[in-house]
Amino acid sequence: MQPERRIDVGVIGVGSMGRQHARVYAGLSEANLVGVFDVDDERAARVADEHGTTAIDLESLLASVDAASIAVPTVHHYDIAVQCLEAGVAMLIEKPLVTNIEEGRRLRSRANRADVAVQVGHVERFNPAVVTLRKIVEDLSIISIHAERLGPPPNRRIDDSAVLDLMIHDIDVVLSLLDESPTSVKSTGVNDNRHASALLEFDSGIMASLTASRLTQRKVRRLTVTARECLVELDYIAQSIAIHRNSVPKYAERDGNVRFQHESVVERPHVPNEEPLRNELEAFVDAVASNETPLVTIDDGLAALELTHQIEAQALGDRSNIGVRVADD
Repeated sequence: MQPERRIDVGVIGVGSMGRQHARVYAGLSEANLVGVFDVDDERAARVADEHGTTAIDLESLLASVDAASIAVPTVHHYDIAVQCLEAGVAMLIEKPLVTNIEEGRRLRSRANRADVAVQVGHVERFNPAVVTLRKIVEDLSIISIHAERLGPPPNRRIDDSAVLDLMIHDIDVVLSLLDESPTSVKSTGVNDNRHASALLEFDSGIMASLTASRLTQRKVRRLTVTARECLVELDYIAQSIAIHRNSVPKYAERDGNVRFQHESVVERPHVPNEEPLRNELEAFVDAVASNETPLVTIDDGLAALELTHQIEAQALGDRSNIGVRVADD
């Protein structure tokens, strides 16, 4: 459904992620980028100038827009979100939703009372490869999912661990694909969880293994689905999918030596070449204009955050947070 009118939008926080939101909004025909806000006035002015908009104070921005992206450090998400709710401004909150589960519960209750749309910025949901994968797995008997999100140390400060910053993407994708919560969670990490792995088991009999790292010298963003019918490999970066079917063992003689190999049929379904962030912000603007529930809700953000915290605590060896569940208010 296309919006009936242009939605006035703003961006709160224009650091490395927020400036990308400003760039995309400025190019959307469905949106009117009214302005940007940042505690760094010079940065706000620079980003505003880049994208033909205005750097204004937060109060004025909230009084002028229908919707806003919140791309400030996570510790400030809750307070900024509350100000948006009080102003009646719909919001897209970058992941993670908030710093802890209790904040998330309070935010959900306040958003429900205010009847204001809130979308959580799990951008991989809008990766064309993930959208295509979702259609493929509908007809599969899934056995396991394996995800790797690896890379070298970043060149900018990131306060969150690899679990909270990286693995949370794959947690959200896995939960959305399976539509169930794990019954068992085991995790381990090293270097303050700059490199961590988790093993999840589900009532359906499916298992998922996840690894996230900021210590590898090669950037990898990959997800593999093992099913009874086939094996599906997804590359987030290349936005590609390969489906391996009918693997057959074969012995081949070469130079007097017998070698064992497997042959299989590999399908490569078409995946549109689209920017995930653009797809995400288009969906957000559309939901606001159409007064519909956003694709990634607060409940989705809470589910991912809860599991992320459980994995984080266990990997760090602190089991005090394990078993916490997101309860209905």
